[in-house]
Parts: sequence; C-alpha cells; structure tokens
Amino acid sequence: MAISRRTLLKTLVATGIGATTGAGAYGALYERDAIGLTSVEVPVADLPPGLAGLRIGLMTDVHRSRWVSAEDVTAAVTLLLAAAPDLIVLGGDYVTWGDPAFVGPAAEALSALAAPHGVFGILGNHDSDREMADALSDKRVQMLKDARTRLTINGEPLHLAGLRYWTRRPADIASVLRGATGTVVLLAHDPRRLRDAAALNVPLVLSGHTHGGQVVLPGIGPLAARRFPIVSGIGRQGRTSIFVSRGVGTVYVPIRINCPPEVALVTLTPDPADRPA
Repeated sequence: MAISRRTLLKTLVATGIGATTGAGAYGALYERDAIGLTSVEVPVADLPPGLAGLRIGLMTDVHRSRWVSAEDVTAAVTLLLAAAPDLIVLGGDYVTWGDPAFVGPAAEALSALAAPHGVFGILGNHDSDREMADALSDKRVQMLKDARTRLTINGEPLHLAGLRYWTRRPADIASVLRGATGTVVLLAHDPRRLRDAAALNVPLVLSGHTHGGQVVLPGIGPLAARRFPIVSGIGRQGRTSIFVSRGVGTVYVPIRINCPPEVALVTLTPDPADRPA
C-alpha cells in the first residue's frame, strides 16, 4: 500500500523519529525537495596550470522512483546546467533497485545535460549493467564501465576512469588505471574506493552512494553511513583527495533530515603541498 506524505508525517511525529516536534518533522519530510548547488574547491596533487580552475559538475544518486519525480530530477538538471560546468559526471544509482519502469524515465530526465567537454557516467549498486547503461548512452552520456577515457583540456591530458560498483579487487582497479599518466579523476560510486585510489596515487576521486547519511541526527550524526571513510564533502588520504556528494534522491524512505539534496560544482585547484618550501 502506498504511504502518503501526510501518513508518514503523522508516523514520524507520533514516534519521535527524526524530529523532536511536529514542526521539525514537517521540515524534515520536505527537506528532500530542497535541492541546492554545492560549490567546492578541491586540491589536486600535481595539477598542471592548464587544468587549474577546471569545473566539474557532479550529479549522483538520482534514484528516480515513485518517490523521486521527473520534476525533482529536472530541477537538479536545471540547477547544474546554470552553473555552466566544463564537464559533467554522473555518479550512479539512477533508479532504485534497478526498477525497469524507471530506467527510461531516468535517462530521459537527464537527457538535457550537456557540457563543453562532455557528459560521463558510471553505474551504482542499484543500476542494471546493461539496460541503464544503454538508456544513458542513447542520451549521449559516455558510460565508463571499468574503463577510462582521455580528454585534452587547455593542452593538458585529463584521464577520467570509471568503476562499476562491484569492482573492488585492487588488481582490477589497477587494471582500469594502467597506463594513465598526468591528472587522473576516478569516478567511483562507493567512497570506500578512496583507499585503493590512494594506493595507486590517483589524485582525485568523485563519489556518491552515501546520500550524506540522508538522516543526520543532532549530536549523533549519520547513523546509516558511519562505515564510509567520508560521508559527504571533501576528504583526503595521503595525496589523494575525494569529494562525496549527498546526491539528489532518497532510498528506503523519502526523507532527509539535516542533509539536503545537492548537485555539486567541483573546481580543481593546485594542492598547497606542491608549493616550494
């Protein structure tokens, strides 16, 4: 049986889950629609001058479903396009539980995305390996399934490498990256790939998957995402930087608490550690 927003709100208020007052619960229930643009500058080791200032648009965890409408996704697309990124990357989980009813609608909602250096995508744990990838490829998204591509921007090489969610063995990740030189950006749905990226001297990882915790309780934090090295925002391991987006949609329950949805504009900046002493 479908649960209405009103019924879910009453349940939250009655049980005290997610808020201490009815007004707080109401705000939490509708926070999932408060999509915003997060602009961050991320330090990248050995970044050449030609790539300094490169703006990467990141959208992840759309989770198109009965809870996440076409209008929700269109709002996110419009917001990201207005930021005018140089290239766009999609971080996976375009639908929930691989629901075939939403594969086409998810791809259609993302079809307006465009950027001077292209739109690239990877798959998340909720995505079918063939149907979702094919639907996005038909909308001019270059899918990177354990693969990489080389761009030339301002005369400098930039390698984008994309992992399937289930690609976890260090040897398999190393195989995807083998031969890449210069600046490498690893697109990995799961931020736990940070450890592997650091071991392989990858300067930057872009991830999602965590939803920022989706429910972040005051004084307690994101209960559902504590197993991840970085739940949201910028992190670092060795000389490898990572940015983890809170994403657009929701999963399990259509609620966000202290964790609004986002699209992100990631600007590459030189690593201060590279400056001469």
